Amino acid sequence: MGEVLFGSLLIVLGLTLFIQGLEMGLFPIGEAMAQALARKGSLFWLLAFAFALGFSTTVAEPALIAVAAKAADIAGRGGLIDPGVESLAQYAFGLRMSVAFSVGLAILIGVMRILRGWPIHYLIIGGYVLVMLMTIVAPKEIIGIAYDAGGVTTSTITVPLVAALGVGLASTIRGRSPLTDGFGLIAFASLLPMIFVMGYGLIVFR
Repeated sequence: MGEVLFGSLLIVLGLTLFIQGLEMGLFPIGEAMAQALARKGSLFWLLAFAFALGFSTTVAEPALIAVAAKAADIAGRGGLIDPGVESLAQYAFGLRMSVAFSVGLAILIGVMRILRGWPIHYLIIGGYVLVMLMTIVAPKEIIGIAYDAGGVTTSTITVPLVAALGVGLASTIRGRSPLTDGFGLIAFASLLPMIFVMGYGLIVFR
């Protein structure tokens, strides 16, 4: 019991310091870069920055690395893929890249929504309709992983930077409100990984 309590204390202390560091360092950087890119008026570099931000923060997400490794191990033991070390590593790497690419694309779409003023509910409803349709045709072995992938992308690294990007853009662009237009990027970052991982399962398992 003493070890559990001591470990819990270290976890709380570590996460507190980590989040404080994000708020002091990464959050202002993300917001400042978004505002600087928006002021320059370069759509290409703004979208490239949005994609790179979503991809890089997700591919380095510890929760995603753990889920991908565990999913590869279970798939190998279940006979879905070759249980060799190289095959498991390739499967886990492909899963991580699918999620990271989808989050990068999701942030890019979210930035376009802020720039163009697209209604967010149309995009969200359309996305979840596609998720439900893909759930019908996707292999059952990948559905649970796909739904979990939508959760592991919204963790301690991705959320502060992505939120800073949205708020920074909405604060800079004329006619946009940080309160109503600056948020919503995280919803896309949770939605697209489910679609892409189920697509990845269709390719790998069939």
